[in-house]
Amino acid sequence: MSHTLAEIARQLKDSDKKVQLIYAFNGVGKTRLSREFKQLIAPKSETEEEETGPWLAREKILYYNAFTEDLFYWDNDLENDSEPKLKIQPNTFTNWIIKDQGQDQKIIANFQRYTHEKLTPRFNEEYITTDKDGREITVKANSEVTFSMQRGDDRDNDKLKISKGEESNFVWSVFFTMLAQVINVLNVPEPTDRDTNDFDELEYVFIDDPVSSLDENHLIELAVNLASLIKSSLSKVKFIVTTHNPLFYNVLYNELSNKTCYFLERYEDETFALSEKKGDSNKSFSYHLFLRQTIEQAIVDNQIQKYHFTLLRNLYEKTSNFLGYREWKELLPNEKQSYYNRIIQFTSHSTLSNEAVAEPSLEEKQIVTFLLKHLLTNYGYFQEETQNG
Repeated sequence: MSHTLAEIARQLKDSDKKVQLIYAFNGVGKTRLSREFKQLIAPKSETEEEETGPWLAREKILYYNAFTEDLFYWDNDLENDSEPKLKIQPNTFTNWIIKDQGQDQKIIANFQRYTHEKLTPRFNEEYITTDKDGREITVKANSEVTFSMQRGDDRDNDKLKISKGEESNFVWSVFFTMLAQVINVLNVPEPTDRDTNDFDELEYVFIDDPVSSLDENHLIELAVNLASLIKSSLSKVKFIVTTHNPLFYNVLYNELSNKTCYFLERYEDETFALSEKKGDSNKSFSYHLFLRQTIEQAIVDNQIQKYHFTLLRNLYEKTSNFLGYREWKELLPNEKQSYYNRIIQFTSHSTLSNEAVAEPSLEEKQIVTFLLKHLLTNYGYFQEETQNG
């Protein structure tokens, strides 16, 4: 049965579970769902959102999604090309966590955990700018961050512009530090004994896919840290976590109790389904079966797109891991193994703009169909799944 995202947000709100864990492929609508849920719990005008920032409706909900990074933007110092700064839009969020709570060192420690121990952010409490008449003025605020690599020599103060992935990790580190502090505040049973009462009405934390730029080891570490933080929460606050990453999903599934797990799907008419699942993605959640079904449905509907090569590669990888092969390409037809491997590698990893054509050729569509059929008919793994299904 299909629903709108607003209806699915209502379904999530009506749950009594401490944690709701949602898996969905990229592009299905996880970020839009987070926005719908935020609007349901704490609708705000555009003016109010500008004041608090795009991740903090702290009367009712604290949320992290793709819009969170909108609080941060680069001043690249184009005139002198010497000191790029990551600026922070004015908001109550960063003022509270950095200025009022003094958590800048914890943010730095969290950031270095997921990037590099010597890559160091510095929060500048004041900076010089110009007013409307061109006069220099000093502004006191935690409104910009610079980054440097601590090498132990005179180059320590060289200012760097960090990568997009590192920037995402930095934003997550700020949010994670904020969340830890909020949970710590709310774990004090009596509101009159808390350091602040700003979060007394907090009901939900919605976290949308914080793992896009992490390698496997750091991804597992982040999942374990997040699960530990959630388990430490003693208050009424409920948590909703969405992800496209099966490993991140599995770690959270195994670490957390009192949870409900879902699979989010989007249909061609832009309606959605949120179906409850039991088990991790390798068992009754059956991530590999969803991959298979997704590709099979695209073949039936003649709707094969370039991204189906990525799903096909993922399916081959999971099958080869299960069967004990060293490389997934060993499952390809022997007579054209190198050719098919090159086709899948090229199509699933294509990033250049002149290669980014969504509509594959007829030959490419036929290759997807052929290689899926080859996998299903030649390996007992899938034959057994079919018989037991």
